[in-house]
Amino acid sequence: MAATSRSLSPEAAQATELLGAIRREVHRAIVGQEPLIDRLLIGLICEGHVLVEGVPGLAKTLAVSSLAAALRLKFVRIQFTPDLLPADLTGTEVFSPADGRFEVRRGPIFANFVLADEINRAPPKVQAALLEAMQERQVTIGGVTFPLDEPFLVIATQNPIEHEGTYPLPEAELDRFFLKVKVDYPSRSEERAILELALQEESPAIEPVATATDVALLRRAAAMVTIDDALKDYIVNLVLATRRPAAYRMGELQSLIAYGASPRATIALAKAARAHALLQGRAYCLPDDVKAVAHDVLRHRIVTTYEADAEELTSDDIVDRILEGVALP
Repeated sequence: MAATSRSLSPEAAQATELLGAIRREVHRAIVGQEPLIDRLLIGLICEGHVLVEGVPGLAKTLAVSSLAAALRLKFVRIQFTPDLLPADLTGTEVFSPADGRFEVRRGPIFANFVLADEINRAPPKVQAALLEAMQERQVTIGGVTFPLDEPFLVIATQNPIEHEGTYPLPEAELDRFFLKVKVDYPSRSEERAILELALQEESPAIEPVATATDVALLRRAAAMVTIDDALKDYIVNLVLATRRPAAYRMGELQSLIAYGASPRATIALAKAARAHALLQGRAYCLPDDVKAVAHDVLRHRIVTTYEADAEELTSDDIVDRILEGVALP
C-alpha cells in the first residue's frame, strides 16, 4: 500500500507538539496507563465518547480530571446510583417566588468532560436521558433545547467484577460510545512508581498547557491525516466480517456472533485510526493504526451468542480472529 503526504504540515506538526505536551503534563500525576490516556485523547480529537472498564483503584478518574486540567476545561464527576433521576443529570425548572416564574437550573452535564462513574448503576431512564446529550450534544429542559459546551466528552466507567444492583447498558447507548477501553493492573515497576508518588507530601499540580482552541486545532490536524483507498477497503472488510464472517472464509465465527458491528463502527475505526496516526507523529495511516484501535472500536459493538459464552469466548476473541482472517492491504 502506497502512503501519501508523509511529511507533516505546519498545523499537524504543531498538533503533535501539543499532544506531547499534554501527555507529559498528565503523566506528572499518572504513572503508566498510556493506552488509556491515548484513547481519551483519541476520543477528544474525534468528538467521540469513551466507555472505560476496569476494577476500582486504577486511576480512571484521576486520568480524566488530569487531562481536563491540562486542557483548562471544565470537569465534573457524576456518581451514577439506582436512585439518580434524569433531572439530576440534565437539570430542571425551578420556581422563583421573587418574580413568579420558572427558571432553568442546568445540571452537571453542562461541562466539557463529564465522568459518568459506574454508569451501569443508574436505571434505564437516566441512561436514556444521556442519549440525547451524547448524540445530539444538546439537552432539552422544559421544552427548551440548550446546546452543550464544546468540546463535550462523556467518559463512562463500569466495574467488570461487580454486577449486583447494576443495569445492562442498552445496545443503542453502547453504540454511541466511540471507544470501549479496558484498563488493566499496572506492572511491578509502575506500581513501585505509584507508591513513590503517593508518599510525596504534595500531589503534583497539573498546569494547563492547552485550551479549547487547541482542541479545535487537533481535530483539524487529524482530519488532514490521509487514508489510502486500500486501507479504507480494509476497514470496511473488518466491519463486514463481524456481520458475515463466512464471506471472509471464517464460517466458524457465524455461530458465535449474534449481531455484528454497525456502520458507526466503520466511521469510528477510520477516524480513530487517523487520530492514532497523529498521536504517532504521522500524517498518514498504516494498517497498524487500524489494528491498534480495532478492539476499542469493535468490542462493545459485537454481540456474542450463547454458544460463544459456552466456549468462554469474548468479543475480544472474535476481534482477534477477524484481524487474523481479513487480508491486509
